[in-house]
Amino acid sequence: MKKPIHPNINDINLTSVLYALSDPTRLDIVVKLAKNSDLSCGSLALSVPKSTLSHHLKVLRESGIINVRIEGTQHFLSLRNNDLDIRFSGLLSSILDAASYSNLT
Repeated sequence: MKKPIHPNINDINLTSVLYALSDPTRLDIVVKLAKNSDLSCGSLALSVPKSTLSHHLKVLRESGIINVRIEGTQHFLSLRNNDLDIRFSGLLSSILDAASYSNLT
């Protein structure tokens, strides 16, 4: 199995992060990961085809938002909170706050 490539912290740029978070499905994935620090792909419980989920996870990984760790046949996902806070202080928490607020109204 091919090891996923994650961008170096210095290669994470704002436009890529904002583009990745502009999609409702990807934002939903990020919200779920914020609530549960380490999830397998199967536990996301999204109603999208596997190929579509793979695409969304690739966009999130390549933008520097998530980390993918492989254990056997399982892929575990986690947010790169520390890296994103170093690059763009408070950005992710602000987006997560806005997402949770918009889901309440």
